[in-house]
Amino acid sequence: MITVSNVSLRFGDRKLFEDVNIKFTPGNCYGLIGANGAGKSTFLNILSGEIEAQTGDVSLPPDHRMAVLKQNHFEYEQEQVIDVVIMGHQRLYDVMKEKDAIYMKPDFSDEDGMKAAELEGEFAEMNGYEAESDAAVLLKGLGINEDLHHKKMEELTGGEKVKVLLAQALFGNPDVLLLDEPTNHLDIEAIQWLEEFLINFENTVIVVSHDRYFLNKVCTHIADLDFGKIQIYVGNYDFWYESSQLALKMAQEQNKKKEEKIKELQNFVARFSANASKSKQATSRKKMLDKIELDDIKPSSRRYPFVHFKPNREIGNDLLQVEGLSKTVDGVKVLNNVSFTLNKDDKVALVGVNEIAKTTLMKILMGEIEPDNGTFKWGITTSQAYFPKDNSKYFENGNLDLVDWLRQYSPEDQTETFLRGFLGRMLFSGEEAKKKANVLSGGEKVRCMLSKMMLSGANVLLLDEPTNHLDLESITALNNGLINFKGSIIFSSHDHQFNQSIANRIIEIQEDGVFDKEITYDEYVELKTTAK
Repeated sequence: MITVSNVSLRFGDRKLFEDVNIKFTPGNCYGLIGANGAGKSTFLNILSGEIEAQTGDVSLPPDHRMAVLKQNHFEYEQEQVIDVVIMGHQRLYDVMKEKDAIYMKPDFSDEDGMKAAELEGEFAEMNGYEAESDAAVLLKGLGINEDLHHKKMEELTGGEKVKVLLAQALFGNPDVLLLDEPTNHLDIEAIQWLEEFLINFENTVIVVSHDRYFLNKVCTHIADLDFGKIQIYVGNYDFWYESSQLALKMAQEQNKKKEEKIKELQNFVARFSANASKSKQATSRKKMLDKIELDDIKPSSRRYPFVHFKPNREIGNDLLQVEGLSKTVDGVKVLNNVSFTLNKDDKVALVGVNEIAKTTLMKILMGEIEPDNGTFKWGITTSQAYFPKDNSKYFENGNLDLVDWLRQYSPEDQTETFLRGFLGRMLFSGEEAKKKANVLSGGEKVRCMLSKMMLSGANVLLLDEPTNHLDLESITALNNGLINFKGSIIFSSHDHQFNQSIANRIIEIQEDGVFDKEITYDEYVELKTTAK
């Protein structure tokens, strides 16, 4: 159990949270959610002791151990992979190294023997003799093969290092496990393994994630950080979302009735206050009016952008024909004889282990690079809008504010009133619309790129990892916008729910062509799982 008592934190005049009182109990997985900037990662850092709260305290029973998913992928470059995992239980690792050092002494004394025996006893109590095999099981589950277990961390790829640090956090059955975005950079198989691990984990888990499917799968509770407080709800993310929307609607309807009552009273007072015969009645109603207080529906820190793609023209039946595309990038053949036909109403999820292959295909289809072999042809009724994974080149001009930035991509209406209204719906209201384009955060740039796409009126959308940098609210809005889009889509994403709810066709880029089938993402995952 981890107990949070009266914890508060401010940065200058900004209150992140105040007087937080929570108990996180064993056997439960808590999904910590909140808008970007609400303080989710900061709260995890307070729980782990990395940041000190201004008031209150966090307590853990003295015999309990906490493990934290580390974010510095270059912290252990000279260490062996298997050792890095065992370091997740620092005391066990220290005992292991200390007793090994004693045994290595050339002048082994009686005192050394007594110390070694003491360490051996402690080592056994911590299941130290199973440490290496337990670490190997975690690594294998996350997709790190045995041939890498005794290599140095510097020899691993970035994605492999992420998995090793995750295995480190999971190692040794910690009493409390803190995970900040644990599914980032994981493949399908690794995410599925992690889901099963956490479902079966008997101690306390607190996790921050933008992956709604993951939160639904593993969470028993949702810890909602909003209004500077943290409220615990029983259930997974979808249950929290539906119940919170219902509660808001009920509160709004209750206030609506009160507002109607107030309006009725105001009208009565206005009509009859000057009428002598009814002045007493008017006065009594005015007193009633003064007594009515609207229940405050606090403005949530959550803000949902309005994402709506409307094609300027209906799409025909002849959309896109791709024949035998091949492309080599940096000496590696990432596309090999890729062929497919895009049909009307297709919403295609591009999948595959090679990220560069998906990006390369989209760049070819948008005319940004040439294929080595093969051809593609867009239909004459089509118009395309593209969301690139790397959007930095669109924001290099530091002199443009957001109104002027968006004006470049607004072919019909370039008035400030229209552009400000459009930006407001994408959460750039008031002075935010005058921000300079080159100082935007990752999430703000994504919302700008989506605005650009919406203004294009295209009937075919190509999106390369559009959910990167977005908070849950913006992901939900984009998700719904693409579900409702009356055109065709080719997209790539690591968000399971995004893929499942949008795609009606899966194209997996393979080493010798493509796997292409009209199935849902869940059906595709099931095929991949049963094929192993």
